Amino acid sequence: MKKVFCILTMAVCCLFMATTSAQAQFLKWGIKGGVNMSKIDFDDYKDKMGGFFIGPMAEATIPIIGLGVDAALLFSQKGVKSDIDGLKQNGLDIPINLKYTIGLGSTLGIFVAAGPDFFFDFKSNKDGYERKKTQVGVNIGAGLKLVQHLQIGVNYNIPVGDHFTWKEATQAVRKGKDKTWQISLAYLF
Repeated sequence: MKKVFCILTMAVCCLFMATTSAQAQFLKWGIKGGVNMSKIDFDDYKDKMGGFFIGPMAEATIPIIGLGVDAALLFSQKGVKSDIDGLKQNGLDIPINLKYTIGLGSTLGIFVAAGPDFFFDFKSNKDGYERKKTQVGVNIGAGLKLVQHLQIGVNYNIPVGDHFTWKEATQAVRKGKDKTWQISLAYLF
């Protein structure tokens, strides 16, 4: 897990350094936070939970074209409530999105974004639930850019593969995944 995290961090840093080597003003740093609304799907079990996320973000954009990349390192809480707390997750969420922005004047823009999402779970497995330590998903989202510093967005994370395995008392194995809606607010300096 440490190798994967180091490689992803280095890739994001190299990408931002490459895009900003010619024009440093196109890179913006900021803070991003918001609400997670997760839904878990086992074979016949469904449940929902709210959580939050917060952390630093960076965005590099080519202004005339409107195409750019944004990435964030977010502490994220997601999963679902349960009696044994086995499905509640706290971890590091790293979304890396390709973003296209349409400017509607100097104070307003609309963007769409898509890209991979990597989640690293902090907790250990317990009580019959086995969680994958590294989870991969695909983000799709849209939002508004206001007064060149604020961004309000909605994002949906589509999981790739199962995130949970649960062994019942009858030794039957059930697999599940969590799908997450996110509402975010970001401030870029």
